Amino acid sequence: MKNDICDGSVSITDPIALEDWNAMIRAFLAHGSQTPTYLAAVLKREPGFAMGHAARGLFTLMLARRELQDVAAAALKDAETALSQGHSSLREQLWCRALAAWLAGRPSGAVALVEEVLVHNPRDTFSAKLSHAIRFMMGDRHGMRRSVERLLSAHEENHPMRGFLLGCHAFTLEETGEYARAEQAGLEGLSLAPDDAWGLHAVAHVYDMTHQPDRGIALIDDNGGSWLHCNNFRYHVWWHKALLHLDRHETDHVLALYDNEIRHDRTDDFRDFSNASSLLMRLELEGVDVGGRWEELAELAESRSGDACLAFADLHYMLALVRRGRQDAAQAMLARFHRDSAAPETESLRILAEPGLIAAEGLAAYGEGQYGAAFRNLALAQPRMQSVGGSHAQRDVFERITIDAGMRAGYLAETEALIRKRTAKRGGFEDSFAAIRLQQLSAARASMHHVAAP
Repeated sequence: MKNDICDGSVSITDPIALEDWNAMIRAFLAHGSQTPTYLAAVLKREPGFAMGHAARGLFTLMLARRELQDVAAAALKDAETALSQGHSSLREQLWCRALAAWLAGRPSGAVALVEEVLVHNPRDTFSAKLSHAIRFMMGDRHGMRRSVERLLSAHEENHPMRGFLLGCHAFTLEETGEYARAEQAGLEGLSLAPDDAWGLHAVAHVYDMTHQPDRGIALIDDNGGSWLHCNNFRYHVWWHKALLHLDRHETDHVLALYDNEIRHDRTDDFRDFSNASSLLMRLELEGVDVGGRWEELAELAESRSGDACLAFADLHYMLALVRRGRQDAAQAMLARFHRDSAAPETESLRILAEPGLIAAEGLAAYGEGQYGAAFRNLALAQPRMQSVGGSHAQRDVFERITIDAGMRAGYLAETEALIRKRTAKRGGFEDSFAAIRLQQLSAARASMHHVAAP
């Protein structure tokens, strides 16, 4: 057995394959575009490397695409064949079992098995990032934080991957509301791992949540080396930049970022799709005419509306359908939500049932102009929306829609309470969205009082 860059044991025998494996680990940690290339090179030289096949399968499941389930299942079969040769480490065995658990509809079981790897080797940043990524998809922010904090002492100053773990820690601190500590951890991590896009984006989250758009834009502009090398994660960083410009009311610049960067490659990857659909929705809520930009998203949404792999993705597909006015497709998707919710067999389907179904009903009602029903459904789903996955910033689009529906339907007191709660979650920092809505609420009340006066 040899050890890789994270001091994890691997059954790789070819020294060049080990170099490629280490390069793949660093690329994965950095969201680098070369991750699959390095992994393919490893498996070409070491076709009996079980953990390599397990990684291929787990990476595939992260894409949340129904048609790729067979690809992940084939990777598991290859991994099990490799395991049968009898020379795999415990780490490799646990990764293979994690893939089997997720394929069986239990991502939480996959996390538990990867965490077992970390009990045996808390220096294994690669396994830590995998746990972090799956928990992120599950919306488990507290679990993400606990996992990372158990490993910090083992990632001492001379650990070559310490910067990446600090980037993960920064994100968990931000998602649990410790913004000052998150900023500090993220910037320290960047000083150690300048190519850590995740850590940079964690700090961008801080500046978004604390209404510091100038600092956020400067951070992204001044650290291109941290994220321009990325796979499609770079589109997500562009999205963060667009949010910060939107907070400064620079809507023309936001549209330019959308056209030239965020949708430069019109993929149907759910992460790219959620960037696009949520940004267009934010722009429309600010009164911006986005032209025909919904059309291509609605086409993609209709083609992917049967996935049922991730509630986070499905709700963004529903959003595109209702904004483009494709009511038949939206109703068909809503019917699928009902069918999937009737007897949910997997963890993903249970989240689709609760809170996914009621949130989807709220979006459908919003698209039909039934703002009272939209508000009631979305407000009921809101306390449990964490479980659909993603970050506070990503789920904020649904909060904004809820607030808009409440104002349109005349639920003024309830809407104000939601705005106040949203601001409290941001450490008491009132962004421009909240400030404008509070002014509108005040004006609406004054108008009602004026009309009611004798």
